Amino acid sequence: MTIGGVQTRGLAFLAPMAGVTDMTFRQLCIEHGCGLAYSEMVSAKAIVYGSVKTVELARNHKSAHPYTLQLFGHEPGIMAEAVRILEGNPELDFDILDINMGCPAPKIFRNGDGSALMRSPALVEEMVRAAERAASKPVTVKIRRGIDYGEEMAVEVAKAAEAGGAYAIAVHARYREQYYSGLAEWDVISQVKSAVKVPVIGNGDVVSGEAAAAMLRQTGCDALMVGRGAMGNPWIFDEINAHLAGGEAPKPDVRQRMSLARTHARMIIDNKGEYIGVREMRKHLAWYCKGVKSSSRLRAGISGIETLSDIEELLETIINM
Repeated sequence: MTIGGVQTRGLAFLAPMAGVTDMTFRQLCIEHGCGLAYSEMVSAKAIVYGSVKTVELARNHKSAHPYTLQLFGHEPGIMAEAVRILEGNPELDFDILDINMGCPAPKIFRNGDGSALMRSPALVEEMVRAAERAASKPVTVKIRRGIDYGEEMAVEVAKAAEAGGAYAIAVHARYREQYYSGLAEWDVISQVKSAVKVPVIGNGDVVSGEAAAAMLRQTGCDALMVGRGAMGNPWIFDEINAHLAGGEAPKPDVRQRMSLARTHARMIIDNKGEYIGVREMRKHLAWYCKGVKSSSRLRAGISGIETLSDIEELLETIINM
């Protein structure tokens, strides 16, 4: 699949997830067949105000491509300036820019960012046009079905984004009010696909190869996103790719899962240092341990992990259980 001249590696993309899709996790997912990896969302205003911490969120490993950098904000001028700053930074290496119009977090929503933008299609068009004019790389958007239950907004917002120059539109098939609970109703993805000419990426409840194939078949979308299904499970991209090709990828056993968790821990510590890396790794360890023997007891002890040695000792214990 091609988005504005950028060739993806496949049809299964890693969705942007705050606190999850950092440089390390994106690299692991790309290595396991991810077609396109999205960053955690980055504040356009923070970029303009020179936040070093925010710029760090935008960094990417040189081998983890193609890579989409996702921005959030609600001011077209600020968004355009952020795009110019990011593109002018030789240390940042991204292929696509995405504007978040789907984040349901209360703090983001109250500020007029994320899914709050969906109530203003005219502003959506203006935002996309401002970013597109400032960018040399393709601009895309990620939206939701709507805000409140029954408030169908996706088609109108998708048309506005397309009119502003978006090269692709990702649709999370839940309302903002649902956050990440309940079932994603894929019919809205079909509706958006019928309403626009640019590629449409489906998002919501893709947790297996079977689900991926079903979404593509039922909605006609051009590609799909995996969010929570990838947590502790970068192999899901191998599984989806194999299933779409008519085959089946082998399931990793406990030793393989813990071995990748060890690699993940070492990589994140290399990138962020031991103190921060270990603390950010704790949630990933809980996901990697899901389903293994005595996993509830193991997860309870993860919060006390302080060093890489603690992590490796835990993983070795799991392998030998």
